[in-house]
Amino acid sequence: MEKEKAKYLRAPIAEAMKAYAADGAMAFHTPGHKQGFGAHPLLRDLVTAEGLREEVSLMEELDDLHEPTMCIKEAQQLAAELYGADDAFFMINGTTGAIHTMLMGALNPGDTVLVPRNAHRSMIGGIILAGARPIFLQPEIDEKLGIAMGLTLTAVERAVKEYPEAKALALVYPTYYGVTFDLRKIADFVHDHGLLLLVDEAHGPHLRFSEELPPQALDCGADMAAQSTHKILGAMTQASMLLVREGRINLERVREAASLLQSTSPNQLLLVSIDIARLQMAENGRETVARAVRLAEKLRRDINEIDGLWSFGPEYMNHDGASGLDTTKVTVQVTGIGLTGVEAEYILRHTYKIQCELSDARNLLFIISYADTEKQTAYLLKALQGLAREHRRPALPQEKMDDWQLPAVPTQGMTPREAFFAPKEDAAFAEAEGHIAAEQLMFYPPGIPILCPGDIIDRESLQYIKAMQELGLKVVGPRDASLQKLQVVRQR
Repeated sequence: MEKEKAKYLRAPIAEAMKAYAADGAMAFHTPGHKQGFGAHPLLRDLVTAEGLREEVSLMEELDDLHEPTMCIKEAQQLAAELYGADDAFFMINGTTGAIHTMLMGALNPGDTVLVPRNAHRSMIGGIILAGARPIFLQPEIDEKLGIAMGLTLTAVERAVKEYPEAKALALVYPTYYGVTFDLRKIADFVHDHGLLLLVDEAHGPHLRFSEELPPQALDCGADMAAQSTHKILGAMTQASMLLVREGRINLERVREAASLLQSTSPNQLLLVSIDIARLQMAENGRETVARAVRLAEKLRRDINEIDGLWSFGPEYMNHDGASGLDTTKVTVQVTGIGLTGVEAEYILRHTYKIQCELSDARNLLFIISYADTEKQTAYLLKALQGLAREHRRPALPQEKMDDWQLPAVPTQGMTPREAFFAPKEDAAFAEAEGHIAAEQLMFYPPGIPILCPGDIIDRESLQYIKAMQELGLKVVGPRDASLQKLQVVRQR
């Protein structure tokens, strides 16, 4: 038993990197800094001398990400076993790369894929790369919070009936705000109708390690799930995983897609950080995630004692498109103290030295991870108390907040891929209604497109975009970030 357990308490990639560095071979190979000898002091301070000494790749000990047979293969197998997958692919260009790989590994050009409109921009990018035809589904919208929740089984059933040719359903689970829904029922339904279930699980790599949190996507029946090992766990930014279940998925096709989309010179520090993050969860993941859950739940209770602030909990997840909550995501609505989320973020950052994960029109989002302790959550609570006490303003007018409601899904004029490659021209923002969008437009974070290539631009979307711009949310996607103009498909 101890021998079996010891197998998981290793980091094969880390061992291989140390072995190469310790061997003492003189470097006449890439990278150009030659194991740190030529590194600028600023870089040396950032990465450390040992990190630079081990920042090499493609040596015989270090394996090949594209054709792994040694340490990378072993590390991926350990990750797959820990997460209950049949295979795991380490991704060094983020969960964006994992999602692109997932879609290109599962879909063929022309395939129809069902997608909720609150999908991340990377989902649209993957659809463009795969040449698939998306059918956008309307997720449930919570008007009090002003955010998209999940899809209902009824919405999925209706879409499958209307589009029986669909090959896959690509979902977001959990949402950026931690909201989950009955994924098991949806998985059973789509599988019974011959569809694949592909899941953007960027914000759920910790769910596997707590019975107090919603189940992870693979345990609900997903065929593939893309997870951000860096967002919630201990990997370096840009390091993620794609978890795969065999049966409906062709593993070789997924491997080919991963190889096509990833660098042929993968950064070894990114790879080893995934390996070590997996090790860390194998060592004490249940204990540290449990601590994060306890801290977040106490923080939420304490926030709800502050006059004017509200943080919803699992008890609020009892309506369409919302049946569960990752409680380590703490959303705080600030409109009760007369502030927008953008204003509250600015005050917290520059007055209280607190940086939230995101702000939207009404809310702030804070992530409590395995790394947090009572010291961090107490500091955050004190800052929120100060925010409500010292920065309270008159109540926001309801008519202003009415402008912040998310618009309905626009009508499609062509597929995203067709619009991406179509001739483009500029249209004045105020005159763009009726044109077909040729670029994505979103506010980041959360990076959910308001307009996608191929959308017929409607008045409601333009009004919402203008309202969010006036609030100060960061516009991402369009060539003209000032939004004086939008790129549209050239009219013949």
